[in-house]
Amino acid sequence: MSTTACRLLGIQHPIIQAPMAGVSTPRLAAAVSNAGGLGSLGIGASTVAQVRALIAETRALTAQPFNLNLFCHRPAQADPAREAAWLAHLRPWFGEFGASPPASLHEPYPSFVNDAAMLELLLAERPAVVSFHFGLPDAEVIAALKAAGIVLMASATSLEEAAQVEQAGIDLLIAQGVEAGGHRGVFAPERGDAGIGTLALVRLFAQQARLPLIAAGGIMDGAGIAAALALGASAAQLGTAFILCPESSANAAYREALHSPRAQHTAITAAISGRPARGLVNRMHTEVDGPGAPPLPDYPIAYDAGKALHAAASAQGNHEFAAHWAGQGAPLSRALPAAELMSVLVEEWRQSR
Repeated sequence: MSTTACRLLGIQHPIIQAPMAGVSTPRLAAAVSNAGGLGSLGIGASTVAQVRALIAETRALTAQPFNLNLFCHRPAQADPAREAAWLAHLRPWFGEFGASPPASLHEPYPSFVNDAAMLELLLAERPAVVSFHFGLPDAEVIAALKAAGIVLMASATSLEEAAQVEQAGIDLLIAQGVEAGGHRGVFAPERGDAGIGTLALVRLFAQQARLPLIAAGGIMDGAGIAAALALGASAAQLGTAFILCPESSANAAYREALHSPRAQHTAITAAISGRPARGLVNRMHTEVDGPGAPPLPDYPIAYDAGKALHAAASAQGNHEFAAHWAGQGAPLSRALPAAELMSVLVEEWRQSR
C-alpha cells in the first residue's frame, strides 16, 4: 500500500527510522532505506565537517532517500550564576567517583536557527529529506530548502505547534506522542507540555491539520504501525525499535539495559540535557532531578554537565547517569539486523491491516 507519505518521501513502506542523534549511523540509515523505509541521521549535535562525512558515507551505502534531522531550539543563553549553581548541585555525585565538576559549562552545539554554515552545506548536498525538532527555522531558510527540492518534515506535540508547522509550508507533520523516547519536541518547554499520547495526537491532527501525518511514540511493531495508519497517519516513525540493531551505535551498557527489566521503566527528565526527554530511569531521574534542585542551565548547556557526570561515572563502570533514551514500548525491543527488522515489521503490518 502506497501512502501519501510514501509518495512524498520516495519510499516503499510507511516506516521511518527515527533520527536518534548519538545512536543512528550511516549503516543503520542505509539499511532501513535499502529495505524500503526511510533511514534517518540525527545531525543536530554534529559539526558541518561531520555532517558532510556522514552524508558521503550514507550515500556510499544507499542510493535511496534518507532523512537528516536538525535541532531548532531557542538558542541557549549563557547564565554563569545559574550554571555555577547547577554545577554545585552536581558536586556530590561527581565526588562519589573521585571527580570534580567542570569549572564552567559551554554550549556543545548551536541551534540550526543560528547555523548559516549548516544551511549552506544542506543546500550544496541537497539531501532528499530534512526534518526539524524543537521548533522551526526562519521562513527564509524553509523557502531555500524547499527551492532546493528537499522534502521537509517537522515534529509537533500539540495542535498549536501543528498549526505553526502547517503555516510554515512544511510538507509532512510528525505527531510526537508523550510515549516517545528521547527529547520531547515541544517548541517552548517553559510554557509546559500537554503530554498528549501518540494515538490521541494523531486523531487530533487528522481532524484539524491538512498535512500528511507521521505517528511517532511507542510504536514498536507492525500492529502499532497498522493502528497508527488506521487512525489517520500516513506513516509511522520508530526509534527505540531500532536501538538494538547491530548497525546502531548504542554501546554495550545501553543494549544490556534495554534487554533487562529496566526497559519496563522509562520517565521524562530535563536534568540530563536541560530539555525534557524520556529514557530508562536512572539516578539522573531519581536523585539529580529531585526536590530542591536549582533551575537548570539552558539546553544544551546543561548537557555539557550531564555528559561530564556520565563520563566520570562510566570511567568506573557505573552507567547510572547515562542518557539511555527509550520510549514506553522499550520492552518490545528486538535485537535484529535492520534489514531483517524491516522485513518483520512489514510482514506484521500487512497481517494487522
